[in-house]
Amino acid sequence: MGDGSRNAEGTEAGAASGLAKVTPGAQPPEEARGPSVGPIATVAGGIPAVISALRHVYGEMGVARGTRLLLKVNQKEGFDCPGCAWPDPGHRSMAEFCENGAKAVAEEAMSARVTPAFFRQWSVAELSQQTDHWLGKQGRLTHPMVLREGATHYEPLSWDDAFSLVAEELNALDSPHAASFYTSGRTSNEAAFLYQLFVRQYGTNNLPDCSNMCHESSGSALNETVGIGKGTVTLEDFDKADAIFVIGQNPGTNHPRMLSSLEAAARRGCQIVSVNPLPETGLNRFKHPQDVLHLIGPGTALNTLFLQVRINGDAALLQGLGKALFELEDARPGTVVARSFIEDKTLGFDAYAAHMRAVDWEDVEAGSGVPRARIVEAAELLARSERTIFCWAMGLTQHRNGVACIQEIVNLALLRGGIGKPGAGLCPVRGHSNVQGDRTMGIWEKPPAALLASLEREFGFKPPQHHGMDVVETLLAMHDGRVKVFFALGGNFLSATPDTEFTAEALRRTRLTVHVSTKLNRAHLVHGRRALILPCLGRTEHDVQAAGTQFVTVENSMGVVSASRGSVAPASEHLLSEPVIVARLASAVLGARSSVPWLLLTEDYDRIRERIARVIPGFDDFNRRVREPGGFALPNGPREGRFTTASGKAHFTVHALPRIHLEPGQLLMMTIRTHDQFNTTVYGLDDRYRGIRNGRRVVLLHPSDMKALGLSADQLVDLRSHFEGTTRLARSFRVVPYNIPKGCAATYFPEANVLVPVNSFAEKSRTPTSKSVVISITPAGETRSLSGGAVA
Repeated sequence: MGDGSRNAEGTEAGAASGLAKVTPGAQPPEEARGPSVGPIATVAGGIPAVISALRHVYGEMGVARGTRLLLKVNQKEGFDCPGCAWPDPGHRSMAEFCENGAKAVAEEAMSARVTPAFFRQWSVAELSQQTDHWLGKQGRLTHPMVLREGATHYEPLSWDDAFSLVAEELNALDSPHAASFYTSGRTSNEAAFLYQLFVRQYGTNNLPDCSNMCHESSGSALNETVGIGKGTVTLEDFDKADAIFVIGQNPGTNHPRMLSSLEAAARRGCQIVSVNPLPETGLNRFKHPQDVLHLIGPGTALNTLFLQVRINGDAALLQGLGKALFELEDARPGTVVARSFIEDKTLGFDAYAAHMRAVDWEDVEAGSGVPRARIVEAAELLARSERTIFCWAMGLTQHRNGVACIQEIVNLALLRGGIGKPGAGLCPVRGHSNVQGDRTMGIWEKPPAALLASLEREFGFKPPQHHGMDVVETLLAMHDGRVKVFFALGGNFLSATPDTEFTAEALRRTRLTVHVSTKLNRAHLVHGRRALILPCLGRTEHDVQAAGTQFVTVENSMGVVSASRGSVAPASEHLLSEPVIVARLASAVLGARSSVPWLLLTEDYDRIRERIARVIPGFDDFNRRVREPGGFALPNGPREGRFTTASGKAHFTVHALPRIHLEPGQLLMMTIRTHDQFNTTVYGLDDRYRGIRNGRRVVLLHPSDMKALGLSADQLVDLRSHFEGTTRLARSFRVVPYNIPKGCAATYFPEANVLVPVNSFAEKSRTPTSKSVVISITPAGETRSLSGGAVA
């Protein structure tokens, strides 16, 4: 990596990090006026959410078509929302979607089209100068497209030629491990199962996926301690909980339907504690858009207690809660620590208890930024609660100590006997519609031996046994020439990954990049020697194969598998479904080497599900059970009171408090989303709940830090990250004073991804540390006098 600054000025990666023009200091056309900052919203949902959703839907699809689609979202005979993985209630309303879910549907089912004529008009270089927002608004892709070596424009080609091109490149590699096969969480169970089967028959376990960048830390933490890498609660548990802790999560923007469950819980007296560096509107008050009686008025108060931690102060806070619980147990013996549960079902308690008693309150307060009295108040609430649910998201997972931090939550749950009983347990909230299902289907670079053995029995081949490459290793391997072909089944890989310029250079060093996509995105514009765009059906569209109209299946955050049926005509007659794309690819690449009847399987997706049922545990009688209204729940030992670790017991763990060292003038930065985006898809330029409009290149700072750094509101600044002697620079961010802890900063993803070092990742899970980036800030332009390269 070297020890200088990463150079990204005037490159396609520079555009990827948010600049539309290569002119120094230029802003994207939509942001030419700069952002405006207004009051922070005090209530989420309500009429503004309805207006925002309908404006987006009707603007993209029209009133009649938009209404028809919205009434099918998350219905038992409809399609699964292409947004987040929050589960559907047993009794569904007529409008079972949220504001951002409606936007996700509109983005997929929009009427605009990106045809071959569009690509004749726009060169790759010209497209690279446009913003991600502009690219997404151009519409649905309609034809397979190829960018030939040395060409300036994509051009159409037939599907047969596309598959032949990929087969040519893959079969010319010296080793199957010189290819890597990425997967997005949008992919259905059927497509994911075929994909991992193809990749393993090809000869590698190089199956990086979006889990590597988000909830991999959750899976690592939970597998070690309770024996399953998933949550242990159902949606019905939210109706029974006495307390709900929401930690490192912003459900109002990222999982808005969760607010309905929190609202119902709050109304019946459940205590809700939120832990976050930013006060989020969605955890303050909520007005259910379908609750007419409550649309007028202040809305339902959700938070009982808000603990404003420093960035990466959660581990210190959680250890403080543990210490306070032991002190309460000493004061009231036998009332706080679940002794019987601990003796019967856990290991490691004595070491954990000794560690908690030795923890120093000064270290807890300094590390968390939360006063001892507030932590004790939260511990009292936890001690009174007989049924507690702990929820979390990427605010915990994307730190070097992300796995350890989540295991501190497990410690608290075990201490109170709070796993395996109604109304209590662990709830990692997944951010993509089928990211959990993809992992269940075998999309994992570290496959369990049992999965490989099942594949061998069912399909008669010997799968590769060694572990493959995750996202970070794939980036490093492309950069140094070990991976020469990159294939992505969905997603916007360039914008989603860390270290944007490093990633861009890694992609450019490959021989072929292939992206299966519904819409144009940044990843199509930073490519290998040759590049393919393969357009696929979306979740909203009819999927008709030889046996008739098909459906696919997905798994939500709580392990429920259900059907998803598209209901509108495809955007183009030239689109293929993801299962068909995978099957035709496998047939072209493997040929006579494979005895799998790839094309026959995709004539009727029931045939794929029959094979899944024989390979993946919990899917017995798959075709019948998934046709039952609402689908079915997968087995979950810890949920049922059985810990599925090797010892058969849950494990307490002991972790040292993290030490975060900042030099004078440095801050700890986290990346966040706006309310107008989902993952890398940018719906608009506003962050309504935070009061920020018409701009995304902003940095949120505490007023005292602004004063110490000599900065003023709306000032244009440059951001420089620091890691192990290397620096990365991102230019032209506007300063926004905000209620954020001192010493902390917040910026939007993916604009600030250029600052996240590729080799800074969580221990064990290797998740990039996008929430723990050490930065310094200088007025715009002064960076030209600093040593090192240019900027992004």
